[in-house]
Amino acid sequence: MTDEHERMMRANQANWDARTPVHLASRFYGLGEKLDPARWFAAFEWEDLGDLAGLDVLHLQCHLGTETIAFAERGARTVGLDISEASVAAAAGIAARAGADVTYVRANVYDAVEALDGRRFDVIYTGKGALCYLPDLDRWATVVAQLLCPGGRLYIAEFHPLLNALGPKPAEGEGTELLLRHDYLGGRDAVHRNATYTYTDGPAVEGATDSYEWMHGMDEVINALTTAGLGIRRLRESDELPWPRWPQMVRTPSGWWRLPEREPRIPLLYGLLASR
Repeated sequence: MTDEHERMMRANQANWDARTPVHLASRFYGLGEKLDPARWFAAFEWEDLGDLAGLDVLHLQCHLGTETIAFAERGARTVGLDISEASVAAAAGIAARAGADVTYVRANVYDAVEALDGRRFDVIYTGKGALCYLPDLDRWATVVAQLLCPGGRLYIAEFHPLLNALGPKPAEGEGTELLLRHDYLGGRDAVHRNATYTYTDGPAVEGATDSYEWMHGMDEVINALTTAGLGIRRLRESDELPWPRWPQMVRTPSGWWRLPEREPRIPLLYGLLASR
């Protein structure tokens, strides 16, 4: 990773520290209501992950830990890791209030092997807005392989590159049309954003507003994993999201949202299961 990438990741760390109080107070995360970690998961994720009881599970780039707690509730020995000190502190408080036994570690994902003292895991989970903050997927996949036990599994539940190309949040003045606004494929320089507001509701971010994202196509994700020695076991593409990205989206029986029948059926989220 270059010095410039390290500078950008430090900016992202400061930005997530600044976002954290906004997200804690947002309706989007709903932390003032009864905590329901399972609402952030599609049913197919649990099908693919299987029984987690008694397993060691690591959630990379966990932010507030709203999903991390779900693994502990299913009987896993659970660790969440995130680059933001503010996020890790908030996640620990949320887990404590929920009575969930989760260990949280503050570290850059690229430093996770050292930060976790070489501990190995049966399952590593990541996604839903995580990979776009990583400049080097080959190095990331190598870290994942080092963190997995032999036979261990990686599960990625991530926003589809097509959603990222359409824009994962509405642009100013945007209508209801499905228009490509960003790259689907990776390979270009980082996308620099200077955003006063985040993807949630709530007040403006105070302090560090700069952030950097990198686009990654499906081929880049899969090739990084296979080069690191992981085998791809399953790939799913889903047309549902846990929030209504476009105003015309309709609620599904799962409680998530999809575009109405008159719109094209397109992938918005993908689930990828790989093993070491």
